[in-house]
Amino acid sequence: MKRLVFLLFAALAPLSALAGPLTIKGSDTMVVLTQRWAEEYMKAHPGAKVQVTGGGSGTGLSALINGTTDIATSSRQMKEAEQSKLRARSKSGGVEISVAKDGVTFYVNEKNPLTSLTVEQLKKIYLGDVTNWKDVGGPDAPLVLYSRENSSGTYVFVKDHLLGGDDFSATAQTLPGTAAVVNAVAKEKNGIGYGGAAYAKGVKELKIKVGAEEIAPTVENVKSGKYPLARDLFFYLRDQPSGDGKAFIDFCLSEAGQQLVTQVGYFRVK
Repeated sequence: MKRLVFLLFAALAPLSALAGPLTIKGSDTMVVLTQRWAEEYMKAHPGAKVQVTGGGSGTGLSALINGTTDIATSSRQMKEAEQSKLRARSKSGGVEISVAKDGVTFYVNEKNPLTSLTVEQLKKIYLGDVTNWKDVGGPDAPLVLYSRENSSGTYVFVKDHLLGGDDFSATAQTLPGTAAVVNAVAKEKNGIGYGGAAYAKGVKELKIKVGAEEIAPTVENVKSGKYPLARDLFFYLRDQPSGDGKAFIDFCLSEAGQQLVTQVGYFRVK
């Protein structure tokens, strides 16, 4: 599969006031983080306007291809078909920028006695091959599966990296955002769901069992790649960033911007 052209940035360009709003659209996983970046950036640069909306990684990437957003946020890499469409409309072939790291986390209700599952067990659960908690060491109770909509980058990541491209179980209940998944699992004692590490509040975060070791999505395990479901979070642009877009991205990758990554609950790229 051909990858996007990766472009290196020059030294920081002088910051300038935005002539119009910088529009950013896409990943629901990244929306809180991107809103924090936008808020702090606008505080530091009076007159700057940055508009952030979610809708899912696929929605953001479609908007980028169609030219209706300046930056697409995505919790997955672009698909080959998306890259082809972007190459047809962009002279440079597009730009991919890793701005943070995450560990896709599986959540269970706080009353669930389990602390970890293997990748294979999680795969069987979400394929529908395992339907009772007792089959993976839990109580004798039916599994209640929660998933994301297919426009979600997290949905695509789990499908590709956990399920090997196979379809989710037909019993999985599709919810419109990670916050909704967490809320559902918090209320359903037999529930299981997934999403970004930053959202694991009011639920139990499962570790991934590899051999005898239980691996948590910590900063060390995610940055080293030891956590099996570690991933990058991306900005995508049609062309090499310049002017206002570059100034905002430079801020996100700065020390102040990366501190916000940690505060929100994700992991720094630098």
